[in-house]
Amino acid sequence: MAGQPAASASPAANPAAAAPAAAPAAAGSGYWHTSGRQILDANNQPVRIAGINWFGFETTNYVAHGLWTRDYKSMIDQMKSLGYNTIRLPYSDDIFKGTQPSGINYSSGMNADLAGLDSLGVMDKIVGYAGAVGMRVILDRHRPDSSGQSALWYTASVPESTWIADLKALATRYRGNTAVIGIDLHNEPHDPACWGCGDTTTDWRLAAERAGDAVLGVNPDLLIFVEGVQSFNGGSTWWGGNLQGAGAYPVELDVAHRVVYSAHEYATSVAQQPWFSDPTFPANMSAIWDKNWGYLFNQNIAPVWVGEFGTTLQSTTDQIWLRTLVQYLRPTGTYGADSFQWTFWSWNPNSGDTGGILNDDWTTVNTAKDAYLADIKAPAFSGGDTGGGSTGGGSTTGGTTGGSTGGTGGKSCAASLHIDNQWSTGFTATVTVTNTGASAVAGWTVGWTWPGGQQETSGWNADIRQTGASVTAANLSYNGALTPSGTAGFGFQGTAAGPFTVPALSCTPS
Repeated sequence: MAGQPAASASPAANPAAAAPAAAPAAAGSGYWHTSGRQILDANNQPVRIAGINWFGFETTNYVAHGLWTRDYKSMIDQMKSLGYNTIRLPYSDDIFKGTQPSGINYSSGMNADLAGLDSLGVMDKIVGYAGAVGMRVILDRHRPDSSGQSALWYTASVPESTWIADLKALATRYRGNTAVIGIDLHNEPHDPACWGCGDTTTDWRLAAERAGDAVLGVNPDLLIFVEGVQSFNGGSTWWGGNLQGAGAYPVELDVAHRVVYSAHEYATSVAQQPWFSDPTFPANMSAIWDKNWGYLFNQNIAPVWVGEFGTTLQSTTDQIWLRTLVQYLRPTGTYGADSFQWTFWSWNPNSGDTGGILNDDWTTVNTAKDAYLADIKAPAFSGGDTGGGSTGGGSTTGGTTGGSTGGTGGKSCAASLHIDNQWSTGFTATVTVTNTGASAVAGWTVGWTWPGGQQETSGWNADIRQTGASVTAANLSYNGALTPSGTAGFGFQGTAAGPFTVPALSCTPS
């Protein structure tokens, strides 16, 4: 995540935008490529990355965090149910040394299929299951080793040759697996990293070209995500957040239509920046974002992915900042996939200066923080080809059941309920809604009756209401429309006294 840069960015006029017609987020089939400011799937339909960072492989645990509490499949199911469609998965080059993950709970069958696997083997399982449920993964070279971040893409102990060899190894490992859409080459380059200076030891743009071409040489279907630097022409911003030089000095790769530029953006809980105390705040922010990275999108030069942004949301300034940034990133309901791409930092609650979407129990959701992102979430994608890595198996934490009801005009839908996590007095669950008909639906309502004294206490991504034992859940404004075979999800937490039978569900389309 972000470091502590120092200096201000001067506002600039908003460039004239080249505005293709807005389009709804697409199914995201196959491998993806770029066209102007959009990312397109294999059928040339625009897609929107609306995702979450799940860190841990880059730490001395050598595995995604939180598996000491939960099964990895229930984590991914919950991400999807909340409306996130992509996972950015940070790692360090240490995982290519046969590292053994620590901090995985195997009790009561939890994470059973991870037992005995090294870090790369666990990554295979996470990638495989994510693809199977319609999510995508961006692999992020976050650190050269688990000891910490580096300003440049190489260190004395991890030379450029190792960095490139490991990138190629990952690209080869997941060749043919469309769940992995691309690789973020290096996290947060910062001073003395430069852009366009021509010094091969510090020019990040030239290094990204060398690494990008190496990756595409073994897997030409991947997207290459290239972050910014810290400083350009005397102006500084967040580590990895300065893409001012990309217009004049673009990243040019041997395979066309593969570059996605990435910026990082943070609030005062990470560092106090001059723009937060500007008397015009937050009206000043759009011009700052335009200058540092937004112009690439506005001028139809390339897609822009805000790979990290986050806050503890404790201060009023941070709340205003996040609300302003979400609107700048363009709500999906208005612009569809003709929007900025993003992955929020972070899923993990143990990010010290931002916290996470999950609360400290690694199960319940920070619903206030998650709600800020509702307007820019986007549908999950179709299940990918999960070859090139082991696919996760079925649930180990609960059962599923479902039902469907028909409607007029070929409309029908089905719903299934999965118990993600259960303890002596409560549980969390995910419901997946699928359009099973031949026509698009504008909305859906799911209903069921609890078999015992279960009570829903909090939910997300649906309007959930319980009267007695009967529960109804209706879509929200951003997740009701489903194309044929399209899916949406919602989740909730409830109370229960001991195990219970999962109820049958009805689904009514509209």
